[in-house]
Amino acid sequence: MKLLHRHIFANVALTSLAAVAVLTFIVALGSVLKDLLAPVLTGQLPLDTFVQLIGLTVLYSICYTLPAGILTGVLLVLGRMSADREITAIRAAGVSVAGISAPIFFFALLCTGTSLAVNFYYMPEAKVTYEKKFAEAVRSNPLNFLVPKTFIRNFPNKIVFVGENKNLRLKDVWVWELDNQSRAKEMYHAERAEISFDEPTNSLLLTGHNVTVESRNSSDPEDFQNGPKGFGHFEVFSRTLSLEKMTGVPTHKVKTDWLTYNQLMAEVQRLKRPDPKISLAERDRQRIRVQTVIQEKTSKAFSVLSFALIAIPLGIKVSRKETSANLGIAVILAMAYFISTVGVKSLDNLPQLRPDLLMWLPNLWLQALGVWMFYKADRS
Repeated sequence: MKLLHRHIFANVALTSLAAVAVLTFIVALGSVLKDLLAPVLTGQLPLDTFVQLIGLTVLYSICYTLPAGILTGVLLVLGRMSADREITAIRAAGVSVAGISAPIFFFALLCTGTSLAVNFYYMPEAKVTYEKKFAEAVRSNPLNFLVPKTFIRNFPNKIVFVGENKNLRLKDVWVWELDNQSRAKEMYHAERAEISFDEPTNSLLLTGHNVTVESRNSSDPEDFQNGPKGFGHFEVFSRTLSLEKMTGVPTHKVKTDWLTYNQLMAEVQRLKRPDPKISLAERDRQRIRVQTVIQEKTSKAFSVLSFALIAIPLGIKVSRKETSANLGIAVILAMAYFISTVGVKSLDNLPQLRPDLLMWLPNLWLQALGVWMFYKADRS
C-alpha cells in the first residue's frame, strides 16, 4: 500500500506542478504583453527591471493558477490510470476509492497550506513590490514616454502623437483631448515643442510653438456636419500630461487586496474602534470589505481541496475517449467557481448581506458536488 501511495503521490505532484507552471506562464504572459512589453521595447523600462517585474508577475499569478493546476493534474493522472486499467486492477485488489485518494488529499492539503502562504503573504508582497518598481522605473526616465510615430494613450483623457523626437525637441506634435466617452473634444497641433518633467506634480509639461487649436461641440463632438466650434492659433501653448495613469500617485494607498494577513487584521481592528471622522455605518461597510478580502483569500486556498474532491471521481470514472470531455467539465466548474467568487465580492458594498460569509458558498457547492460524486464512484 505504501508503494502504491508513493506512486500516486509522485505522479500527481509532478503532473500538478507542471500544470501550475504552464497555467502560470499563460497568465503571466498575458500580463507581460499587456503592461510590460511596450514599455521595454520603447526604452521606458530597463531590461533588468523588466526581468524582475516578470518574476513578480509569476509570483502573484500563482494564487490564481494553483487550484486550477491541481484540478488538471489530478484529472490527468487518474484519467490515464483509469484508461490503462490501473484503477480497475487496484480496486480488484481490494483498495477502495478512499484508499486511492489518500495520497491525493495529502498533496492537496500541502498545496492548501502553500496557497494560504501565497495569498496572505507572497502575493501581496509581490504585487506591492511590482507596482513600486514599475513606478520607480518609469519616474526615473519619464521623458521616454513620447515615442515617435506612435499614438500614446498613457495619459488620462488624452492621446498624443509625436512625429519626431530628437534630444527632447519634438516636431509635428498632436494632442487630442477626450471627454468621458473617449470622444475628441479638442485637438492641438504644434509644429515643434519641448518636453520637461515636473516631479512635484508627477507630470510632463509640453510646450508647443506655432500651435493650432480646434474645439468641437462639447455635447456632441462627433457632429462633423456643423463643423468645429472654434479655431485658434498660438505662438506658444502649454499642456500638462499627467503620469498618474502609468506610475500611480506617489502617495497612492495600497489596495485592500494587496495587504498581508497581519495588515488585514490590523485594519479590521482599526475599523472596530470608534472614529469621530467616520460614521458607524461607513466603518461597518469598510470592515465588511476587509473581512470579505480575508475570506476570499482563505476560501480560494481551500478551493484546492474542493477541486481535488471533484477531480478524483471525474478521473476514476473515465475511459480514454472521455478524458477531453472531463477536462472540459473541470474547466467549466473552475470558471463557475471563480465567477461565483467575483459575484459575491461585488456585494461588498452591501454589508447587510454579509458577503464575507457568502464567499464560502462556491466552496460549499463544489464540496457538496464532490462528496456526491465521490460516493457514487466508491459504490460503483
